[in-house]
Amino acid sequence: MNGNIFCNKCGAPNDAGAQFCSRCGAAFSPIAASAQSTGGAAAPAPAMGYPPPTGYPIAQAGARYGGFWIRVVAAIIDAILVRVVFVPIGAILGFGGIAMGGLIHPGFHLFHGPFVFLILCGSWLYEAFMESSSYQATVGKMIFGMKVTDLYGNRISFARATGRHFAKILSGMILCIGFIMVGFTERKQGLHDMIAGTLVRRT
Repeated sequence: MNGNIFCNKCGAPNDAGAQFCSRCGAAFSPIAASAQSTGGAAAPAPAMGYPPPTGYPIAQAGARYGGFWIRVVAAIIDAILVRVVFVPIGAILGFGGIAMGGLIHPGFHLFHGPFVFLILCGSWLYEAFMESSSYQATVGKMIFGMKVTDLYGNRISFARATGRHFAKILSGMILCIGFIMVGFTERKQGLHDMIAGTLVRRT
């Protein structure tokens, strides 16, 4: 089988046929773990046709991930959608001119705490709910066929989506290096993806 298996303990890439991590020695499957614990006597292999054991990464040679620029465009689309939805809400709540000024010129509302708080909460709830939903993506990501998953390709929880959202603050604080990492890491992970244990896959 082509492709790599990524170690669940240290994250190191290994050949698909490997039973133990070349870096830390961790077992990749229950069969290998049994062999490790019994001094080399592996348990019988499961019969053909059974699904692979859950909880272990499966090598995916053809896996595609969302790159830097496509994710930037998706983020811009999402930012526009959040403003389109929450600026009218701000107007209803009495922010009026502040809200409209923020829609026309983003810098207008920088020092208006209530409106900033509304936009920040709106962005968090929008991302966390959408990425933890059955869609597994915000509207911007869906347009480009991307989904946010855990390291095994599974749907993430609302708590993990929340952690990923707020980890973006750290990615931005270090001169946006956390975001730029998307363009250079093997699985296109930003710092916030690494912190939250997530991947942005392209379908």
